[in-house]
Amino acid sequence: MRVVSAANQSEAEFIQGMLLEEGVPSTTRRAAGFDVPDFLAGGPRDVLVAASGYHTAREVLLQAEIEPAAERAGMPRSGRLALGLLVGLALVFAVAWAGTELF
Repeated sequence: MRVVSAANQSEAEFIQGMLLEEGVPSTTRRAAGFDVPDFLAGGPRDVLVAASGYHTAREVLLQAEIEPAAERAGMPRSGRLALGLLVGLALVFAVAWAGTELF
């Protein structure tokens, strides 16, 4: 589970060290849109922990005055993306249909 987003790789590694000191193993991944080799250590990173260590990790981050990731209710990111693409596709078809009917 994503527990926090860091501005770059070094910040993410610092947070990982804090979590590991409290016994919470973690890993990082490049944030969406920054997963190309050209960015190397730059670009935002998500710090991920196992579901069993999520609450402990949030407590560690709150004690260090680092804003943990907000718990999102509702549709996951992939679902929102699919819905957005579907709406966009419907708009394209509506404009194309109107263009063929009016001209």
